[in-house]
Amino acid sequence: MALHHEPQTQKGDIRPAFIIDRPIVLVGMMGVGKTSIGKRLAARLGTDFVDADDEIEKAAGQSIAEIFEKYGEDYFRDGERRVIARLIEENPKVIATGGGAFVNDFTRALILERATSIWLDADIQILADRVSRRNNRPLLKGKDPVTVLTELGKVRNPLYAAANFHIRSDTSPHARTVENILKALAA
Repeated sequence: MALHHEPQTQKGDIRPAFIIDRPIVLVGMMGVGKTSIGKRLAARLGTDFVDADDEIEKAAGQSIAEIFEKYGEDYFRDGERRVIARLIEENPKVIATGGGAFVNDFTRALILERATSIWLDADIQILADRVSRRNNRPLLKGKDPVTVLTELGKVRNPLYAAANFHIRSDTSPHARTVENILKALAA
């Protein structure tokens, strides 16, 4: 698997450190906490974290909202596919993807072949509450989050189900979700 115990400690921690031998890719709907949980997971694993959306914005020199507005979703998805492929080929790390990344056949196949994938899943109302806190989601612009997320879930959840692990995220602290991920990876 992607995780094994190494007889060393990190930052005074008496628990054994984990070493990953392939990327760990977090997939799931917008608002599920892929970035927040990913940062905490990477810290616990003593490895790097990268948010694919941030990398796309760096590569494009503009925000995701601007890319969607100027070029459309198909253009964005093509750039997303290329960025995620590059990130997977680099040193193993924790990668948070955008909500639609795993829907792309090529991206999903690459993640399933070369990484350990974790589907972070949460109830629609939790997702809607979280995404309503910011207005930077192009797919939600001027729309009801519950309606959009429900429709996206109908299409995306069966695809997310192909991930190696399915971890529920709820209103508890993200640290609990990270613990659940670590338990699943170590099993």
